[in-house]
Amino acid sequence: MNKQTYAVDLHCHTWKSDNNHSIDEVLRIACERGVTHLAITDHDTTAGLDEAIRLGEERGIEIVPGIEISAYDFKRKRRSHILGLYVTPGHAALHDLCRPTVRLRDELSRKMVELLISAGYRISWAQVEAYAKEGTGVYKQHIMHALIDEGYADSIYGPVYDKLFKRAENGKPGVAYLPMTYVDAVDAIAAIREAGGIPILAHPGQLGNFEAVEEWAKAGLQGIEAYHPSHSEEHTARAIGLAERFGLAITGGSDYHGFYGNSSELPGTYGIDLAGLERIRGIRQGTGEAL
Repeated sequence: MNKQTYAVDLHCHTWKSDNNHSIDEVLRIACERGVTHLAITDHDTTAGLDEAIRLGEERGIEIVPGIEISAYDFKRKRRSHILGLYVTPGHAALHDLCRPTVRLRDELSRKMVELLISAGYRISWAQVEAYAKEGTGVYKQHIMHALIDEGYADSIYGPVYDKLFKRAENGKPGVAYLPMTYVDAVDAIAAIREAGGIPILAHPGQLGNFEAVEEWAKAGLQGIEAYHPSHSEEHTARAIGLAERFGLAITGGSDYHGFYGNSSELPGTYGIDLAGLERIRGIRQGTGEAL
């Protein structure tokens, strides 16, 4: 992947979900890197979009109001993430679909902390919750932040994270492993469209979602994220091929999470050009096709 900086980054997070940086800090970094159009796509919430749009105007960055819905492909039994670009902030369709996910995530995180305390880890719920005070709830990244501060780990992701929150190869669950329930990907696509947005399949190579593209395109999917830090050249090429086959928009973004990310890529490292953004706008306005 060419490490040029792209003016258009259509996948970025803030502390409203699972980035340790504030909205203003994220925009400052993006501005310094020459990003002119940035999609704020926090997980399962549009809570920060009005603030982002206001701050973007001050910094000269056009904010694409977005969301990333944590979903599931029940047919193939695998997770999926559906981006929504140009959604209406606070739209009832998004709130009603995502609110149970937000609540369950926070509830499970509290139980995870209780399990860790019972296992002898010297952390507290108040300590963990403080890291997420500006967001919609506690994520595993916030729990790991506490564990790092207490000397149990030296990074968010790695052996400690895997040991605590994943299943081992023998099927034994980690000390704080609790299964999460997600919404149906088709319902996520429908909610985004109801909210006036363009549904995009996020990083399909990372989560193994290529096989679902044809089905989801028929259900209203309008784009696919080809350019992403987790994608190999093969993943990118496959995404582009599917976009051409099913008439989908091609998008890209850094998926920036700051300290909480599984990648060190900064805003603008992955993205698309302005011509690509215009094609996406054409879909939204009903004035053109993706390709």
